[in-house]
Amino acid sequence: MRINVNDVELCVETFGDPGDPPVLLIGVTMMSWPDELCTKLTGRYVVRYDLRDAGQSAFVDPDAPAYDLRDLVTDAAELLGALELRSAHVVGLGVGGFVAQLLALDHPDRVASLTLISTRPVAPGPVDPDLPDHAPELTAELFGRPQPDWTDRDSVIDYLAGAARLMSGTRGFDEADARLAAGIVFDRAARTAKAQRASHLGTMFAAIDCQPRWRERLGDIAAPTLVMHGDEDPFFPYGNGVALAKEIPGATLLPLRGIGQGLPRAAWPVAVDALLRHTS
Repeated sequence: MRINVNDVELCVETFGDPGDPPVLLIGVTMMSWPDELCTKLTGRYVVRYDLRDAGQSAFVDPDAPAYDLRDLVTDAAELLGALELRSAHVVGLGVGGFVAQLLALDHPDRVASLTLISTRPVAPGPVDPDLPDHAPELTAELFGRPQPDWTDRDSVIDYLAGAARLMSGTRGFDEADARLAAGIVFDRAARTAKAQRASHLGTMFAAIDCQPRWRERLGDIAAPTLVMHGDEDPFFPYGNGVALAKEIPGATLLPLRGIGQGLPRAAWPVAVDALLRHTS
């Protein structure tokens, strides 16, 4: 379904009974959270959606967005209101974790609990000196590869499967899952290079204004917080998760052993159990 919030139309999907505890999943597109994973969150009313300039939400120009990070946060807050949800258990993955952290800070009444997965406490760009940045060998290999033809489905799937392999960790790579996910994202997005890049890679985050910083405010987060982070994550290395758990009062850190960036199938048994306990 499509819902208008904050003067923009978002594509939204829900799973489960609206009377159950609501869980808002924030990634780049709703397919950051596969169908099978959503259905494993039994006894929860699961909400997932496409960010602006991604998937099937309003698309203008992810290379020159006319909105900032705080607009994405307002989108999430107003989405809960449009769904008649006073608050939700908020789960942010990767760059979606930026939105989730600020939702907990700027709209604390909307966040019953907070879960942060494979993310960090600073925006894209140079990291703070005490935080580990993208692994240099990953940067060289990931960004040194020839770009795919973003309008060609097979080319994009091959490219994204290769990227998933590079970022997976020793236990995280499942080629069938990676290729299936890339194909679904491709099929849902507009067939332009910009739309495909943004939907797969969240490239709008390299262009939007993410100021002011929020790391110095993490101590104000009052929602019960769970931080899950792959201990072999080369993109947002594990030390970022450690910092989040240390700086958010009372936060719990759950290492995902042998897992790289994201939440691959190999991490689901541990992650789903932890999410169900945290959102009860």
